[in-house]
Amino acid sequence: MQEATFLILTALAAEPLHGYGIIQSVQTLSDGEVNLRPGTLYGALDRLADQGLITADREETVDGRLRRYYRLSDSGAGALTAQAARLRKRVAAAETQLGRWGLA
Repeated sequence: MQEATFLILTALAAEPLHGYGIIQSVQTLSDGEVNLRPGTLYGALDRLADQGLITADREETVDGRLRRYYRLSDSGAGALTAQAARLRKRVAAAETQLGRWGLA
């Protein structure tokens, strides 16, 4: 799973968000290291929806513009859980190896 996908799913695990809210949450979760552009985000959201990992939650009109909120699906929660477990294993392996250098 790509980092941006992981961060989008992580953002949506907390609560349903609209596009700009997802962009802000991803930036916060990544300590400013990942900055999604709207075109990239909406392409990813379409792909994640097609895969059944997220779903549209609701729509509202704000200042004459439609705002769509997305939420994590049960399948998305499972995928995020599995990826978090894989990453924990990788971190543990890295810490073990770095321990040989006295760095972990």
